[in-house]
Amino acid sequence: MTDTSLSDVLDTAIQREREAYRFYTDLKARVQENSAREAIAFIAAEERRHEAFLLDYKAGKLGPGGLQMRQAIQYKVAEYLEEPEIVEDMSSADVFLVAAHRESRSNMFYAELAALHEDGDLREMLLKMANEELKHKEKMEYLYANTAFPQTDGG
Repeated sequence: MTDTSLSDVLDTAIQREREAYRFYTDLKARVQENSAREAIAFIAAEERRHEAFLLDYKAGKLGPGGLQMRQAIQYKVAEYLEEPEIVEDMSSADVFLVAAHRESRSNMFYAELAALHEDGDLREMLLKMANEELKHKEKMEYLYANTAFPQTDGG
């Protein structure tokens, strides 16, 4: 492990969650389609929830098991498609793909941070946060696929 303190690690993670919230708030303002706006608002609210979790964890209000979750599904859409540029009046599909890329980077951030620490409560919490970001990526990739390739009457 590096010389980084628990408090410093948590402060960095809290700041990233705040930045993610601002990112999604700004992205939502560029989207016209209502269901895409709602999906982005949902992810923004999740980032706020993560921030609150990290603040509570830092304050000692939660034990290491405070974040329970299911394992995310890896569709790997973002790994195979280039991230679109953020522009005014983006299509819903592009918004979801941008969000999937953002969540993929957040997942890597937490996973790489966890790798810097020995087994223990901090590492476990960081791995759970990585999985949480991966679940967001899963949701955005699902929405992307259903928006970019809608079901037709023919099956």
